[in-house]
Amino acid sequence: MDDARREAEHFVNNEKAFHLGALPTEQSHPKTRGLAEIIAKDTRAGIRMLQLVDDDVTAAARRVFATDEFRRLVESLTAALNRGGRVCFSGCGATGRLSILLEAAYRASQGGGTALSIMTGGDYALVRSVEFFEDYVTFGRQQAVEAGLGRGDVLVAITEGGETSSVIGTAWQALEAGAEVFFACNNPMDVLAAHVERSRRVIEESRIVKLDLSSGPMAVAGSTRMQATTSELLVIGAALEMALGGQKRSEEYATRFESLLRDLALPSAVDTMARWVEMEEALYRGKNAMTYFGNEFLLDIFTDTTERAPTFSLPPFRKCDDSRSPRPMAFAKNPLHSTTETWRRMLGREPRCLMWDTALYQKMGAAERIWRNPPVLNRTELFKFLVGNENDPSRYAGVGDCAALVLAGAECATSGPGTALGDAFASAAARFPARAVLAVGLTAPAGSVCHVGCELSPSPIQLWDHLAIKLVLNSISTATAARLGRVVSNWMSYVETSNKKLIDRGTRLVAELARLDYAEACYELHKSRAQLAQKPVVAGERLSPVAVTLERIRKQKTPTNI
Repeated sequence: MDDARREAEHFVNNEKAFHLGALPTEQSHPKTRGLAEIIAKDTRAGIRMLQLVDDDVTAAARRVFATDEFRRLVESLTAALNRGGRVCFSGCGATGRLSILLEAAYRASQGGGTALSIMTGGDYALVRSVEFFEDYVTFGRQQAVEAGLGRGDVLVAITEGGETSSVIGTAWQALEAGAEVFFACNNPMDVLAAHVERSRRVIEESRIVKLDLSSGPMAVAGSTRMQATTSELLVIGAALEMALGGQKRSEEYATRFESLLRDLALPSAVDTMARWVEMEEALYRGKNAMTYFGNEFLLDIFTDTTERAPTFSLPPFRKCDDSRSPRPMAFAKNPLHSTTETWRRMLGREPRCLMWDTALYQKMGAAERIWRNPPVLNRTELFKFLVGNENDPSRYAGVGDCAALVLAGAECATSGPGTALGDAFASAAARFPARAVLAVGLTAPAGSVCHVGCELSPSPIQLWDHLAIKLVLNSISTATAARLGRVVSNWMSYVETSNKKLIDRGTRLVAELARLDYAEACYELHKSRAQLAQKPVVAGERLSPVAVTLERIRKQKTPTNI
């Protein structure tokens, strides 16, 4: 038996805890079937298809806002903040970045404060995914221990699917230490309890308050960076704002969100996003790169750009001392501050990075491949991503490389020529062959600007600004990837397989599109993983095992069979 067959059979027979096809967040949405084929012909129609799924979030939010669990969350956050306790948000991947965003938004609104976040893999994982960390409950427990959570504190554990082992680990550790624990996820609790043992244990624990944010499948199957984290940002952000003395009626948040979706669906807004998508698509097809610049909302930009790598197998952010890895197609920088200062300002604190050694990994039961070669995730390595105003010639080495300033809300009115941000961007962008500005809000700075008009009401943590820029960037990046051929129908055909959940997702994608049973699809996927492990990255291309598998099977079959 070859190694690929052995590994596939092990996954099929012994990793059933990560077979997640029964969960709605892992299924395809009927509203977006055929998305890739439609968007290839009509960008605007494709963007509207994506936006239609956002409507599901409004109904889910209204339901959650009316629950006792949401009321308890607001009351617990309010009491903790009033008594000087700490409020901690924990997550992994997209929800980890959301957790950091919620902490940073709180700190920005209060000039500091007692909020904190736990991102699986530490703050380093904000920039580069740390493979397989989410598979370990023990890793989440250790990060919660290091956060020092205890009596008087509140932990909000956020997991899109409701089954992420590391996030579940933070919940158990915080509960045992005496903290109040809330568990928010985007799948129905009864479905989770029926199919995922580790989730069932959390759901049946009466001391943990559960928030069911389920709204159905994502616009692109399994892409929980979209509607799942949108609903989490809306609901948990609303609770945090209410605890800070914001809008007193939760229903008003659903109404305002509904209004925001209407604004973004206007023909003028859709047309602006479509023009940006086609510009960015042409940029990448020409082997050029995009550098997004931002200040107040740089963290929001980070969240979208870094998540493109695992979702669509695009080159991830690259360190300044790395000349071998492919150049990232998209990157993010602050034109005003140095890299170290940018990190501090963006996070509202010093970065929190992991300093784990071999002995600790062994104690936590990590796989041998991890403890024999522990990943280096410290602050020194984080600062090697030059996200500040340092000159980086690699970002404008291509003949059509573009510098793009992204603005939102009130920032749009204070970022034109003669302002600190406007002049800093102009100076940095002068080195680039192309320049662009994307403004999201009622107003836009003077000059040539792509303006997505929408009303953004003032609020304690600028929730509407964060939601608007997320919705716009999610639509743009997903539509661009689809037009680049990295989506088939409404499936992420270029998804990476860097952890067990993604191996399962890739297997199900291959099974559906190639019409294979699960076991055979898993074998074909593992065969591709083994082949790619022996090949170096060529010409900056990151090959997805899923895409390679589908292409190999396509060549083996007649066009009518796949």
